[in-house]
Parts: sequence; structure tokens; C-alpha cells
Amino acid sequence: MIGYLKGRVKYLAPDYVLLEVNGVGYEVVCSGAAFSRLSGVRAGEEGEVYTYLRVQEDGVSLFGFADIKEKELFLRLTSVQGVGAKLALAILSAMRPSDVSEAIATADSKRLSAVKGVGKKTAERIILELHGQISADELLGAENVGGRSSAPVSSEDDDAVAALMNLGFTRQESVQAVSRARAKGASTAEEILALALRGM
Repeated sequence: MIGYLKGRVKYLAPDYVLLEVNGVGYEVVCSGAAFSRLSGVRAGEEGEVYTYLRVQEDGVSLFGFADIKEKELFLRLTSVQGVGAKLALAILSAMRPSDVSEAIATADSKRLSAVKGVGKKTAERIILELHGQISADELLGAENVGGRSSAPVSSEDDDAVAALMNLGFTRQESVQAVSRARAKGASTAEEILALALRGM
């Protein structure tokens, strides 16, 4: 399995990037973020991309992503019935991974269906199948909270963050409020949510 490539960008096509690695050229179908990053590489410098190799009866395809989180989200999206690689890439090219995660966590099917090719039923299926797989850490985009690395979050944290976001708070406000509630000793989802709301 080819999971990562680093090399010189030899050619940028409308639908793929040709990346030379140790004398071998790899055609990589990239997400919008990965394509943008590789297109910005200066002549003679190397670019990198996280990849997923798909082998099917009709051929072999290599997909490229800006980072490992984007790749993981791609794999989750393609695990949903009716969502193929092209549609998953279209979603990731139209929305940031953190925005996709937020739309799933808050059951915002309208936001997902705004992507070309994603109908209402497909958006609802994505939310139904992936809702419980999106953590509070992913909603923050793996950013640091208060200058410290985010600690692993529990299902109680996830539920509290989702509840706060449904009330209209941003994902960053929600995660930080949950973190403060945890620091004050809250343990159950109800306690975490109550303390988080008091601190808002």
C-alpha cells in the first residue's frame, strides 16, 4: 500500500498531479487542498501528499490528500453506501475537513447537499452512518486548546460539544467550554454540559 509520497511536481493536469519520486512518476488524483499545496511548490523543490491506493476491477487509482486527517475523512466518506471516491473528493474539495465534520456532527444535511453531486438523501445517509464517528477533537481540526495539546476525548465530551453546537456556539467555543468543565471535575455528560453552559 502506498500511503505517502514526497517528490517533485512534474506536471499539473486538471484532474491529477504527476509526482516524480526517485525517478518514478505517480499520477495522483488530489483533493482541492492537496492540489493547491502541490501547485504552490517552487521549481526544484519537493512536495508531499498522503495517499490512498484503490484497486478495483476497472483499474488502479491513487488519491492524494493534504494531511492524514483529510485522508481518514475520505475513507470514512467512501465507507458510506452510495458515496464513491469521486464524490468524496468533491466534498473535500468544496469544504474543509473540519467543516465536513461539523456538518455531520450537527446533522446539517443542507450544508452537505450544497456540494455539487450530493443530493439530500446522500447527505442524510452520510450523517446517519458517520454521526457517531466524529469526535470533538476532529471538530476542532486537531488544534491545540489553550496552547496545550488536546487530550483524548470521551463520548460524554463529544455529546456535550454536539449539544452546545446545536445551541448555536462555534465548535471552538464548545470544545473549550467542555475542556474547562472537565477541569472543574465534571464527569457525566449532564454535568459537563451544565458547567460548560455556565462558563459561556
